[in-house]
Amino acid sequence: MHLLSEPSILYFGTPVVLISSENENGTYNLAPISSAFWLGWRCIIGIGTNTKTAQNLKRKGECVINLPSVNEAGIVNGLAMLTGCDSVPARKQAKGYRYEPNKFEITGATLMKSEIVSVPGVKECPVQLEAVVSAINPIGEDDISLKDRIVSVELKILRIRLEENILMDGDPNHVDPDKWRPLIMSFQQFYGLGKQVHPSALAQIPEHLYRQSAHP
Repeated sequence: MHLLSEPSILYFGTPVVLISSENENGTYNLAPISSAFWLGWRCIIGIGTNTKTAQNLKRKGECVINLPSVNEAGIVNGLAMLTGCDSVPARKQAKGYRYEPNKFEITGATLMKSEIVSVPGVKECPVQLEAVVSAINPIGEDDISLKDRIVSVELKILRIRLEENILMDGDPNHVDPDKWRPLIMSFQQFYGLGKQVHPSALAQIPEHLYRQSAHP
């Protein structure tokens, strides 16, 4: 029987991403985000306007979207209660966040030089997506409690680097879903993917048919 319910959050299970961005002083910020989805070579993230990542994306206009596997849960967890804002917002203070300017160093994440953007990726993450900001749009403008607090950021992916051990044998352009084990956030808890549960009808469509245009 279905019951009426009012959960405080609706994170039914999304992949975790780590966004690396550049601070005003040339150092780098690293932040976990669990509100992200992809359309072609575009990534849409949801983020609070008072975060260091949002400020960096608005100012600099570029980043690296790093996708951790289940093996990098420790790095993600080490970032969870940190903020790159030296003036910690009241809402974050209430949740126990603290300011940390050296997120790469404190979590043991290794900087990996990018090829197009000036921001480094995270070497430990099997997936690195170099991207630039295409658009920033407000969310919840019709709700006084949300107005000016959150935005969606459309990121255009320019370059992709994949760890070879998640690729299909002999094919650098196809990720093997039996090898790739993304880190999943479900209602504040970490999970991974299990075995395939059922053949997919969509898998009958050749993957290259989804390619929408030439990528820079």
